[in-house]
Amino acid sequence: MLPETVTVRSVIYVTGDSHGKICHVTGDSHGKICHVTGDSHGKICHVTGDSHAEGAADIRSSLQKLMTLFSRKLFNDSLPPVVLKHQLYSLHSDKTSVDKQLNELRASGELLMFQLGFDSEAFALVFAEDYRAKVLQGEAGRETLETVEKFLDKLIPGCSDLSFNKEKMLKEFLFTDSEITRLVKSGVLTVRDAGSWWLSIPNSGKFIKYFIKGRKAVLGMVKKSRYGEILKTELEGRRTTSHVKFQMKYHVHDIVGAELVECIQTTSGTLLRYVDGNDN
Repeated sequence: MLPETVTVRSVIYVTGDSHGKICHVTGDSHGKICHVTGDSHGKICHVTGDSHAEGAADIRSSLQKLMTLFSRKLFNDSLPPVVLKHQLYSLHSDKTSVDKQLNELRASGELLMFQLGFDSEAFALVFAEDYRAKVLQGEAGRETLETVEKFLDKLIPGCSDLSFNKEKMLKEFLFTDSEITRLVKSGVLTVRDAGSWWLSIPNSGKFIKYFIKGRKAVLGMVKKSRYGEILKTELEGRRTTSHVKFQMKYHVHDIVGAELVECIQTTSGTLLRYVDGNDN
Protein backbone atom coordinates (compact mmCIF):
# COMPACT_ATOMS: atom_id res chain seq x y z
CA MET A 1 0.00 0.00 0.00
CA LEU A 2 1.53 3.30 -1.04
CA PRO A 3 1.74 6.09 1.50
CA GLU A 4 -0.80 8.82 1.39
CA THR A 5 0.15 12.49 1.44
CA VAL A 6 -2.17 15.21 2.66
CA THR A 7 -1.27 18.84 2.14
CA VAL A 8 -3.03 21.66 3.95
CA ARG A 9 -2.11 25.16 5.02
CA SER A 10 -1.05 25.80 8.62
CA VAL A 11 -1.61 22.17 9.66
CA ILE A 12 0.84 19.28 9.47
CA TYR A 13 -0.32 15.77 8.67
CA VAL A 14 1.72 12.60 9.12
CA THR A 15 0.77 9.60 7.03
CA GLY A 16 2.38 6.24 6.34
CA ASP A 17 1.96 2.89 4.71
CA SER A 18 0.31 -0.17 6.28
CA HIS A 19 3.61 -1.42 7.67
CA GLY A 20 4.64 1.91 9.14
CA LYS A 21 7.84 1.73 7.14
CA ILE A 22 7.58 5.14 5.54
CA CYS A 23 6.26 8.30 7.03
CA HIS A 24 5.61 11.40 4.98
CA VAL A 25 5.18 14.75 6.66
CA THR A 26 3.71 17.48 4.54
CA GLY A 27 3.09 20.83 6.07
CA ASP A 28 3.20 24.55 5.61
CA SER A 29 4.66 27.26 7.79
CA HIS A 30 4.96 30.09 5.29
CA GLY A 31 3.18 28.55 2.32
CA LYS A 32 6.21 26.34 1.67
CA ILE A 33 6.22 22.55 1.53
CA CYS A 34 8.54 20.43 3.62
CA HIS A 35 8.90 16.66 3.31
CA VAL A 36 10.34 14.35 5.96
CA THR A 37 10.83 10.68 5.17
CA GLY A 38 11.90 7.95 7.56
CA ASP A 39 13.13 4.38 7.43
CA SER A 40 11.55 1.23 8.89
CA HIS A 41 13.13 1.96 12.29
CA GLY A 42 11.45 5.33 12.55
CA LYS A 43 14.68 7.23 11.99
CA ILE A 44 14.54 10.33 9.82
CA CYS A 45 16.71 9.73 6.80
CA HIS A 46 15.85 12.60 4.50
CA VAL A 47 14.49 16.08 4.87
CA THR A 48 13.76 18.30 1.93
CA GLY A 49 12.34 21.76 1.76
CA ASP A 50 11.97 24.80 -0.41
CA SER A 51 15.18 26.87 -0.47
CA HIS A 52 13.06 30.01 -0.45
CA ALA A 53 11.50 29.06 2.89
CA GLU A 54 14.09 31.29 4.52
CA GLY A 55 12.10 34.29 5.54
CA ALA A 56 12.75 37.60 7.17
CA ALA A 57 12.81 35.80 10.52
CA ASP A 58 15.82 33.74 9.40
CA ILE A 59 17.70 36.80 8.20
CA ARG A 60 16.80 38.68 11.38
CA SER A 61 18.15 35.78 13.44
CA SER A 62 21.38 35.77 11.42
CA LEU A 63 21.73 39.53 11.87
CA GLN A 64 21.31 39.17 15.61
CA LYS A 65 23.92 36.41 15.66
CA LEU A 66 26.43 38.52 13.74
CA MET A 67 25.72 41.57 15.90
CA THR A 68 26.77 39.65 19.02
CA LEU A 69 30.27 39.63 17.47
CA PHE A 70 30.33 43.44 17.24
CA SER A 71 32.72 44.96 19.79
CA ARG A 72 30.56 47.65 21.41
CA LYS A 73 33.06 48.37 24.20
CA LEU A 74 35.65 49.27 21.57
CA PHE A 75 33.64 52.42 20.88
CA ASN A 76 32.61 53.08 24.49
CA ASP A 77 29.12 51.88 23.57
CA SER A 78 28.59 54.96 21.40
CA LEU A 79 27.77 52.99 18.24
CA PRO A 80 24.87 50.64 17.55
CA PRO A 81 25.85 47.08 16.57
CA VAL A 82 26.87 47.14 12.90
CA VAL A 83 26.86 44.24 10.43
CA LEU A 84 27.90 44.44 6.78
CA LYS A 85 25.42 43.06 4.29
CA HIS A 86 27.90 40.69 2.69
CA GLN A 87 28.62 39.07 6.07
CA LEU A 88 25.16 37.51 5.77
CA TYR A 89 26.33 35.80 2.56
CA SER A 90 28.73 33.77 4.70
CA LEU A 91 25.67 32.23 6.39
CA HIS A 92 23.20 32.14 3.47
CA SER A 93 24.33 31.10 0.00
CA ASP A 94 21.28 32.48 -1.81
CA LYS A 95 22.21 36.16 -2.14
CA THR A 96 19.04 37.05 -4.01
CA SER A 97 16.92 35.68 -1.18
CA VAL A 98 19.02 37.53 1.41
CA ASP A 99 18.65 40.82 -0.45
CA LYS A 100 14.90 40.31 -0.81
CA GLN A 101 14.41 39.66 2.92
CA LEU A 102 16.62 42.61 3.83
CA ASN A 103 14.52 44.87 1.61
CA GLU A 104 11.40 43.67 3.41
CA LEU A 105 12.94 44.45 6.81
CA ARG A 106 13.97 47.88 5.55
CA ALA A 107 10.55 48.62 4.06
CA SER A 108 8.90 47.72 7.37
CA GLY A 109 11.10 50.22 9.19
CA GLU A 110 12.89 47.56 11.24
CA LEU A 111 16.28 47.84 9.54
CA LEU A 112 18.41 50.66 8.13
CA MET A 113 21.16 50.36 5.51
CA PHE A 114 24.12 52.67 4.98
CA GLN A 115 26.62 52.99 2.14
CA LEU A 116 30.15 52.93 3.55
CA GLY A 117 32.58 55.20 1.77
CA PHE A 118 35.56 52.85 1.54
CA ASP A 119 33.88 50.47 -0.94
CA SER A 120 30.89 50.98 -3.24
CA GLU A 121 29.79 47.40 -2.48
CA ALA A 122 30.06 47.76 1.31
CA PHE A 123 26.71 48.33 3.02
CA ALA A 124 26.24 48.53 6.78
CA LEU A 125 23.09 47.21 8.45
CA VAL A 126 21.75 48.50 11.75
CA PHE A 127 18.45 47.81 13.49
CA ALA A 128 16.42 51.02 13.38
CA GLU A 129 15.70 51.16 17.11
CA ASP A 130 19.39 50.63 17.94
CA TYR A 131 20.24 53.47 15.57
CA ARG A 132 17.66 55.77 17.12
CA ALA A 133 18.82 55.00 20.66
CA LYS A 134 22.52 55.62 19.97
CA VAL A 135 21.92 58.75 17.89
CA LEU A 136 19.72 60.28 20.59
CA GLN A 137 22.21 59.23 23.26
CA GLY A 138 24.92 61.14 21.42
CA GLU A 139 22.67 64.14 20.84
CA ALA A 140 21.67 64.59 24.50
CA GLY A 141 22.08 68.23 25.51
CA ARG A 142 23.07 69.43 22.02
CA GLU A 143 21.37 72.18 20.05
CA THR A 144 20.86 69.81 17.13
CA LEU A 145 18.73 67.36 19.19
CA GLU A 146 15.31 68.67 18.15
CA THR A 147 16.17 68.63 14.44
CA VAL A 148 17.64 65.12 14.70
CA GLU A 149 14.52 63.84 16.48
CA LYS A 150 12.39 65.28 13.69
CA PHE A 151 14.58 63.54 11.11
CA LEU A 152 14.41 60.18 12.90
CA ASP A 153 10.62 60.41 13.16
CA LYS A 154 10.43 60.77 9.37
CA LEU A 155 13.14 58.21 8.62
CA ILE A 156 12.40 55.17 10.75
CA PRO A 157 8.72 54.42 9.99
CA GLY A 158 9.76 52.87 6.69
CA CYS A 159 12.15 55.01 4.67
CA SER A 160 14.59 52.72 2.86
CA ASP A 161 16.62 55.41 1.09
CA LEU A 162 20.41 55.34 1.25
CA SER A 163 20.66 59.01 0.30
CA PHE A 164 18.46 62.08 0.01
CA ASN A 165 18.43 64.92 -2.51
CA LYS A 166 17.61 68.51 -1.66
CA GLU A 167 14.14 68.36 -3.19
CA LYS A 168 13.12 65.46 -0.95
CA MET A 169 14.62 67.07 2.14
CA LEU A 170 12.87 70.38 1.49
CA LYS A 171 9.54 69.36 -0.03
CA GLU A 172 8.81 65.90 1.39
CA PHE A 173 10.60 65.96 4.74
CA LEU A 174 9.98 69.73 5.11
CA PHE A 175 13.44 70.63 6.39
CA THR A 176 14.97 74.07 5.96
CA ASP A 177 18.51 74.62 4.69
CA SER A 178 19.66 75.47 8.21
CA GLU A 179 18.12 72.25 9.56
CA ILE A 180 19.92 70.20 6.89
CA THR A 181 23.15 71.87 8.00
CA ARG A 182 22.42 70.78 11.59
CA LEU A 183 21.76 67.19 10.45
CA VAL A 184 25.14 67.13 8.71
CA LYS A 185 26.75 68.59 11.84
CA SER A 186 25.17 65.85 13.97
CA GLY A 187 26.50 63.12 11.67
CA VAL A 188 23.21 61.53 10.60
CA LEU A 189 23.87 62.89 7.10
CA THR A 190 27.14 63.21 5.19
CA VAL A 191 27.62 65.09 1.94
CA ARG A 192 27.35 62.88 -1.15
CA ASP A 193 27.66 65.66 -3.72
CA ALA A 194 26.21 69.11 -4.30
CA GLY A 195 22.57 68.94 -3.22
CA SER A 196 22.48 65.36 -1.89
CA TRP A 197 23.47 63.53 1.28
CA TRP A 198 24.14 59.98 2.43
CA LEU A 199 22.34 58.57 5.45
CA SER A 200 25.12 58.06 7.98
CA ILE A 201 26.02 56.53 11.33
CA PRO A 202 27.44 59.27 13.58
CA ASN A 203 31.01 58.65 14.78
CA SER A 204 31.45 55.67 12.45
CA GLY A 205 34.84 56.81 11.13
CA LYS A 206 36.69 54.87 13.82
CA PHE A 207 34.67 51.74 13.03
CA ILE A 208 35.58 51.96 9.33
CA LYS A 209 39.26 52.51 10.17
CA TYR A 210 39.40 49.47 12.47
CA PHE A 211 37.38 47.35 10.05
CA ILE A 212 39.68 48.00 7.08
CA LYS A 213 42.84 47.50 9.14
CA GLY A 214 41.47 44.28 10.64
CA ARG A 215 40.43 42.91 7.27
CA LYS A 216 43.94 43.41 5.88
CA ALA A 217 45.51 41.78 8.93
CA VAL A 218 43.23 38.72 8.80
CA LEU A 219 43.75 38.29 5.06
CA GLY A 220 47.49 38.52 5.77
CA MET A 221 47.17 35.62 8.22
CA VAL A 222 45.58 33.48 5.51
CA LYS A 223 48.21 34.49 2.97
CA LYS A 224 51.10 33.69 5.33
CA SER A 225 49.71 30.26 6.21
CA ARG A 226 51.27 27.21 4.57
CA TYR A 227 50.22 27.11 0.90
CA GLY A 228 48.09 30.18 1.60
CA GLU A 229 45.45 27.97 3.22
CA ILE A 230 44.06 27.66 6.73
CA LEU A 231 41.12 25.90 8.33
CA LYS A 232 38.31 28.28 9.17
CA THR A 233 38.12 26.98 12.75
CA GLU A 234 41.87 27.50 13.20
CA LEU A 235 41.68 31.09 11.95
CA GLU A 236 38.70 31.83 14.19
CA GLY A 237 40.71 30.54 17.14
CA ARG A 238 43.70 32.77 16.48
CA ARG A 239 44.50 35.43 19.06
CA THR A 240 43.86 38.94 17.79
CA THR A 241 46.81 41.22 17.15
CA SER A 242 47.06 44.97 17.69
CA HIS A 243 45.77 45.41 14.13
CA VAL A 244 42.66 43.32 14.77
CA LYS A 245 40.26 45.13 17.08
CA PHE A 246 37.14 43.05 16.37
CA GLN A 247 36.54 39.41 17.20
CA MET A 248 38.17 37.08 14.67
CA LYS A 249 34.80 35.55 13.76
CA TYR A 250 33.51 39.00 12.77
CA HIS A 251 36.35 39.35 10.26
CA VAL A 252 36.04 35.75 9.05
CA HIS A 253 32.39 36.37 8.17
CA ASP A 254 33.61 39.46 6.30
CA ILE A 255 36.29 37.84 4.15
CA VAL A 256 34.10 34.79 3.42
CA GLY A 257 30.99 36.80 2.59
CA ALA A 258 32.94 39.27 0.44
CA GLU A 259 34.56 36.29 -1.35
CA LEU A 260 38.05 37.56 -0.53
CA VAL A 261 39.00 33.95 0.20
CA GLU A 262 37.98 30.72 -1.47
CA CYS A 263 36.06 28.25 0.70
CA ILE A 264 36.87 24.57 0.20
CA GLN A 265 35.00 21.83 2.05
CA THR A 266 37.30 19.13 3.44
CA THR A 267 36.92 16.23 5.85
CA SER A 268 38.58 18.44 8.49
CA GLY A 269 36.19 21.31 7.92
CA THR A 270 36.07 24.43 5.76
CA LEU A 271 39.44 25.42 4.35
CA LEU A 272 40.02 29.07 3.48
CA ARG A 273 42.37 29.69 0.57
CA TYR A 274 43.98 33.06 -0.10
CA VAL A 275 43.06 34.60 -3.45
CA ASP A 276 45.76 36.74 -5.09
CA GLY A 277 44.97 40.43 -5.28
CA ASN A 278 42.58 40.58 -2.33
CA ASP A 279 44.95 42.07 0.24
CA ASN A 280 44.73 45.62 -1.00
